[in-house]
Amino acid sequence: MSHHYSGPNIGFPRGDARLDLTDLYAFPKPGDPGKSILIMNVHPSVGLNPPGPTTSEPFAPEARYELKIDTDGDAVANITYEVRFASVEGGEQTATLRRFEGAVGTVVVEGVPVSTGRQGHVTQAGDHRFFAGWRSDPFFFDVLGTLNNFQFTSGEFFRDKDTCSIVLEVANSLLGPKEVGLWARTLIPTHSAGGGWIQADRGARPNQTPFLAGEQNDAYLAGEPADDARFVPVFAHALEHTGGYSSEEATRVAGKLLPDLLRYDPKRPAAFPDNGRGLLDDVSDVFLAILTNGKVTGDNIGPHADFLDEFPYLGPPHIVRSK
Repeated sequence: MSHHYSGPNIGFPRGDARLDLTDLYAFPKPGDPGKSILIMNVHPSVGLNPPGPTTSEPFAPEARYELKIDTDGDAVANITYEVRFASVEGGEQTATLRRFEGAVGTVVVEGVPVSTGRQGHVTQAGDHRFFAGWRSDPFFFDVLGTLNNFQFTSGEFFRDKDTCSIVLEVANSLLGPKEVGLWARTLIPTHSAGGGWIQADRGARPNQTPFLAGEQNDAYLAGEPADDARFVPVFAHALEHTGGYSSEEATRVAGKLLPDLLRYDPKRPAAFPDNGRGLLDDVSDVFLAILTNGKVTGDNIGPHADFLDEFPYLGPPHIVRSK
């Protein structure tokens, strides 16, 4: 189910929906191939375990939301976009975006409104355009059918659901001259004497952790892409069990799924799994075919119809949260 409900038992990381990374997208800006659109979605509006709506506060003010960019192929970030959010005051929340190259950070936009209604607040700052707030969840999948032994009869679970989106438009020159590796993560304070941060969730490729990480889910969510080789046996075991792969073939396929990076060359059209991820890419069909070794090739669900033709591209939320 993409990266929704990536905590234990189809729940939320650390029990907080606001920390739950749901999807990562990267594609060239329509009509302007010199720029790219990067989307980090978090906080599903509805949970499975426990079931029901989540909090109306979009983002956790104590958390850090980061988009990591590896420009030299070593699965270690060279560039980071960090978003921090203020506490809700008077029903409103504000966001500050920083760009880091190594340890050096600069403020891109500061104190801009988080959108809760149908009209999104967009901020332009030099080579960046920025949006944060509630949007229609773009992910499409028959989640309940997957949980029912791949019997896809339940329909599109996310069609009327919302998520919280961080959307960036950046000049390709800011990403480097070649293919990059992308991932996103959420962090919370340790509250220990020495301070510091704990990684609550992370991901890049869709549909990795809910089915493949198993009992090592916590370790995986707290890990770094550069160390993902240690999870190849865990992924391979799931592929053998679910897809009937041989041990050798399962290890080979698992090795292609890790490290957990979304590879993106802004000079090429986006098409998952080869390059980035567009909003219309049917990533669930790709995942099902891999997980089941070709026995299941789709869930009969197609993209939503509420995307916008302009920034931030994601449709307005289905529910307007009061300010």
